Amino acid sequence: MKRTILVAVFFVALGLIWQACVSSHVWSAVLLPAPLDVWDYLRSAWDDGSLVEATGVTLRRLLVGYGIGLLIGLPLGFLSSSSELVEDTLGTLALGLQTLPSVCWIPLALLWFGQSEGAMLFVVVMGTVWSVMIATATGVRTIPPVYARAARTMGSGGLHKWTRVIFPASLPFLLSGMKQGWAFAWRSLMAAEIYVTILTGFGLGHLLHYGRELNAMDQVIAIMLVIVVIGLLADKVMFEPWERAMHRRWGTGQRTR
Repeated sequence: MKRTILVAVFFVALGLIWQACVSSHVWSAVLLPAPLDVWDYLRSAWDDGSLVEATGVTLRRLLVGYGIGLLIGLPLGFLSSSSELVEDTLGTLALGLQTLPSVCWIPLALLWFGQSEGAMLFVVVMGTVWSVMIATATGVRTIPPVYARAARTMGSGGLHKWTRVIFPASLPFLLSGMKQGWAFAWRSLMAAEIYVTILTGFGLGHLLHYGRELNAMDQVIAIMLVIVVIGLLADKVMFEPWERAMHRRWGTGQRTR
């Protein structure tokens, strides 16, 4: 409770300083609008339903692309960790493609899929799968070999060893890879929505792009804040409970006094 109050006080103070700087003309409101202007846009966009609709469209695209990326990346990571040939070939390719900025996939997606939902989905999947694969392979390779030897001694092997020993032991790395994949998926989708214009649904990236086109900085800042808030909520809802459960299970994550 105390931590929540401190965070709230910090952001309220930051907003007041921001408002004071705009009101005293420290910087131009055209470049950085006042918090009240941003709030007015958020309220109007909420009232006319455009913000809710855009958020729903973006989250739908994100969850579908992220889910496909996990379904592809996790098995490839396990395969890469268990085969030197796959690690030297596909693992090296994944390492190179992970460093490729998400926006670089957009021209290829447009040539293959055109201005369609498929293009956006492709960009999100490409932004997710490689980071998840690399994190999974790294997690499995860093498991102490004594775990696997102990499992074999007690008669565990094959699928049982992977599901009862390897997978649980690599969960911290898998969770880290999933969080990283989520971040890459967010960035990929925003880039795709800015550059891919389709009529089947306008997402947050489209609102951000149109705010830039109309020179409406209140809209640009407001959508950026919405994106940040959604990212924080996703971390709190999707990943933090898993982290707490693992810390309780293994007795880790405690701050030193």
